[in-house]
Amino acid sequence: MPIIMTERSTRPAPLTRRAALAGLCVASLPPLADSAIAQQGAPAAAVPAPGRTLTAGPAKARLRPAPALETEIWAFDGKTPGPALRIKLGETLRLTVSNKTPSPLSLHWQGLRGEAAMDGVGGFSQAPIAPGESFTYVLTPPDSGTILYRPLVIGGASEPAGRGLSGLLVVEEPDPPAVDLDLPVLVTDWLLADDNALVPFAATSPDGAAAGRLGSWITVNGGSPPQRVSVAPGARIRLRLANACSARIMRLRFDGIKAVVVAVDGQPTESFEPVRAQLPFAPGTRYDLLVDMPGEAGATAIVTALVGAGVPLVRLVAESTAKPASTAPMALKPNPTLPAAVRLQDAQRPQIVIEGGAKVSPDFKLDLTGIDAARPWRINGGVGDAAGKPLFSVKRGTPIVLAIDNRTAFFQPLHVHGHCFRLLHPLDDGWEPYFLDTVQIPDGKRLHIAFIAANPGRWLISSTVLERFDRGLWTWFEVT
Repeated sequence: MPIIMTERSTRPAPLTRRAALAGLCVASLPPLADSAIAQQGAPAAAVPAPGRTLTAGPAKARLRPAPALETEIWAFDGKTPGPALRIKLGETLRLTVSNKTPSPLSLHWQGLRGEAAMDGVGGFSQAPIAPGESFTYVLTPPDSGTILYRPLVIGGASEPAGRGLSGLLVVEEPDPPAVDLDLPVLVTDWLLADDNALVPFAATSPDGAAAGRLGSWITVNGGSPPQRVSVAPGARIRLRLANACSARIMRLRFDGIKAVVVAVDGQPTESFEPVRAQLPFAPGTRYDLLVDMPGEAGATAIVTALVGAGVPLVRLVAESTAKPASTAPMALKPNPTLPAAVRLQDAQRPQIVIEGGAKVSPDFKLDLTGIDAARPWRINGGVGDAAGKPLFSVKRGTPIVLAIDNRTAFFQPLHVHGHCFRLLHPLDDGWEPYFLDTVQIPDGKRLHIAFIAANPGRWLISSTVLERFDRGLWTWFEVT
């Protein structure tokens, strides 16, 4: 079933079993008052590229409003999130990552259809960057768009990501739409104790068999929400929204503005307004939106995460001298490197079956009976194995229709590396009018995605809930 544009998928859910599973631990997020505006995070700084070094290491950050104590985290160049790296389409980014943390690292570039050797999966596409060592990524993106970077090491991704290591890479279009502000918005959640220290990471935590490590506090660009942004009345703003949480699946609501989606997972789409002004927002998901502020001074527009009673993430406030309203179309030019169609009749048709995980009782309690805490999930009967057989091996240019059958009690967001795909209609008679690299499969449901295996190399299909990924919820395929 379509995920983004259908009336059914955007209807606010009552407190059902599914809603409870997607939002376990949500009640621990306190309501946020307007006083939090004073402690807002600043927009992630735009850093010129194409050549630089990022140093990952211990740091401190005040995640909750003052007078809360600072939290010991890991950060890039001392800040979380890492810098918003910007290059123009056609440029090559040379980024040396220096690891000053005590854990092995690698950086995956979610949404980048680049070389397999630069995909950044430690233990699969590269050797992990050992503590005290460095690695240089050489990236020449074939597409413009918004790309999320965060750690992805086989068996060890959730802790470095949960300690604060993530950021955005923006690949600018040759002719971008004229806007008054281009604002990256990176949403992260943190599992904090009462003293603001991070709750310890445990390899055998029951979270790994359930919803994952759900935080107790959300930040926007590293600061307390909502992030207050002053703009001129009538200004046009481009919002680049990205979910860098380890596990939190949420929805976004837009109040006071008409939000127009112009890209999904970094790829331009036919422009559309979200039904009921809401969008699903799973870990790894990105949206580019264009919004026009009202013309009167003092008007506000709010992006809210539908978590608990609602957490306002961004508050746009119309101040200063008004600008003439833009009459330019709210659209991006299509990406010419992506296929216009996939010949479904010629496709190979592999299948993924996801099983395991905790069961849920009628009163929404987790049942871990018989669960192997180290390997609670199964994908086609096993767990991810880089030395095992691929899910499929095909020649370059082969169309693929992949069936994904979720037989667990939880939503399962999956990311296909190095490729973009179409979400097929239930009858296999067409697809949604946007490309994705991450898809949510509801509990007990089966979906189909289609793509052309056009990028040579070995590629993962991985859970974006990092605790599940660490416990083997991934597989891989090969394009020769």
